[in-house]
Amino acid sequence: MTPKSPNRDELLQMTRRYFFKVCGYGVGALALNALMQPKLLAATNNNPLAPKPPHFKPRAKRIIFLFMAGAPSQIDLFDPKPILQQYHGQPCPESLLKGERFAFIKGTPTLLGSPYKFQKHGQSGIEVSELLPHTAKVVDDLCIIRSMQTDQFNHAPAQIFMNTGHQLPGRPSMGSWLTYGLGTENQDLPGFVVLLSGANRPDGGHACWSSGFLPTAYQGVEFRKQGDPVLYLSNPDGIDPESRRAVIDAVNDLNRMKLEQTGDPEIETRISNYELAYRMQTSVPELMDISKEPEYIHQLYGATPGKPSFANNCLLARRLVERGVRFVQLYHRGWDHHGTGEGDSISSALPRLCREVDQASAALIIDLKQRGLLDDTLVIWGGEFGRTPMNEGRGGSTYLGRDHHPRAFTLWLAGGGVKPGIVYGATDELGYSVTENPVHVHDLHATLLHLMGIDHTRLTYWYQGRNFRLTDVFGRVVDGILG
Repeated sequence: MTPKSPNRDELLQMTRRYFFKVCGYGVGALALNALMQPKLLAATNNNPLAPKPPHFKPRAKRIIFLFMAGAPSQIDLFDPKPILQQYHGQPCPESLLKGERFAFIKGTPTLLGSPYKFQKHGQSGIEVSELLPHTAKVVDDLCIIRSMQTDQFNHAPAQIFMNTGHQLPGRPSMGSWLTYGLGTENQDLPGFVVLLSGANRPDGGHACWSSGFLPTAYQGVEFRKQGDPVLYLSNPDGIDPESRRAVIDAVNDLNRMKLEQTGDPEIETRISNYELAYRMQTSVPELMDISKEPEYIHQLYGATPGKPSFANNCLLARRLVERGVRFVQLYHRGWDHHGTGEGDSISSALPRLCREVDQASAALIIDLKQRGLLDDTLVIWGGEFGRTPMNEGRGGSTYLGRDHHPRAFTLWLAGGGVKPGIVYGATDELGYSVTENPVHVHDLHATLLHLMGIDHTRLTYWYQGRNFRLTDVFGRVVDGILG
């Protein structure tokens, strides 16, 4: 059979520009398929948040990260230093200052012992500050790491580093990596939820819960304190659920047509987000109504329905993980106690911040435990770095305060497969440097992924010509804290 010859109109269309346009689709698709992960173009109709199997049996199924933005003072809360008390007010040794770079300290600062008393608590006998009486009651459930280290000493880059493993915006956050690797168990709620309280937003902003170069389906969703928990979740006046459903169906049909043409995974994310938002119109209002909780639960947390607070957010965190949300992150801002005035001194401001978070943090442990959820829920409490054992004394201020300190700080974990009632790592007699079992932020990330059943070296995403991961090219699992 003789093939049909192209007619005149078809020949006229075959300009050089037309030729490269048509061929470009095929050549480009071949190149893209070679460069991108094969699974990125496969099964494009799959829900990106559907549950996925871990690499090995996990010890934890979900994480709640209580992030104390601003960096709480470990020396005044969790790492007692009697020798520092003895040398209080004396000039800092030159050996500690040589070659050091501080955010605000100038000249030779004086050593600053803690004005607060420490006492042993529980069967473990772990020492905790008098500022945290509720936390002290659950100390036997805590794994306290006194040897944390980071590379950053300014708030925004340090907060981003703690969350993404890199100091610059643009990398996926820990919650995004986990939902990318494991999906989520509740398809009517986001897999990664962010709750804010305190003086203001964290310095690192949205970069702390960004999905970076991962599809935006894995980005943290901020639930607001007032009004609609999620912007534009409610239907506008005059729009009923049936009309909203019809609009979403029509938009999704158009998106699917474009998806078939391009294979762009971001379009798949857009479709998934529309569907999730529609389901959230029902699931979120029920979730956020903590007034339905028994009165003894409100008293346990110190929560007041309708009044934004860290306590309310801790109760919401329990309700979220109870419903299968994979990663919940609470930010409470205000821990930046430099001592430039009464409002940021460790004499007045630090006790106030502790009162805001202490009861609810401990209540979360108690509540999860009594519901049988603590065994497979990992709770983390801590900030982006530590504070110096020296008084900052900025501008000759007479108020007590501490500068930023990346060399040594404290963070605690509970539940989710970690050893309870232990202290891991140690610092020197002044609390300046780690002397035993250092744990870098990359090591923490590797360990958290391990507890969730993920090998941190295998959870990767191809971007700009190489595989990226949360721990980049670093990180080791801290076996000493595994239960």
